[in-house]
Amino acid sequence: MSWLSRLFGGRSDSELKPQRLDYLNEALALERSGDFEAAITSYRLALREKPDDAKVLLNMAIALTRANRLDEAIKIYRLALDVKPPPAGAHYGIAFLYLRRGERDAAEEHLAAFLAAPPSGGDPDRWIAHARETLAALRAGEGAALSGDLPPPSPEP
Repeated sequence: MSWLSRLFGGRSDSELKPQRLDYLNEALALERSGDFEAAITSYRLALREKPDDAKVLLNMAIALTRANRLDEAIKIYRLALDVKPPPAGAHYGIAFLYLRRGERDAAEEHLAAFLAAPPSGGDPDRWIAHARETLAALRAGEGAALSGDLPPPSPEP
């Protein structure tokens, strides 16, 4: 045993490597506590390690939406839609942001895309039902009444 390993209680060099922070779980905890700005920072740090992580992108877009940073949320949802395969929740989330901006055609397109390949696993029924109702209302010309509604948070990828 080297003097270095004795100094550190007999641990090998591989055990001494610094632990990587789990920025995603940190961000989720910050969001649960209502600190959306700090959560967004943690999501940004998580993206530095893996820029195409659909789960991080989707959760970051949700946090941005909750922080009322809607233009930034749309940008992040667009990045999530570039991930292969794109998470269904990104179509769902961006649809309602477009609806809030009065972009009914874009909202309709993304709701239809969400419903064409809804998330599996978990309990997606709530989001699917909400998307179906909203899409039907849009197609029936009732979109103006829906434009201020914020949906439940997007389903996770």
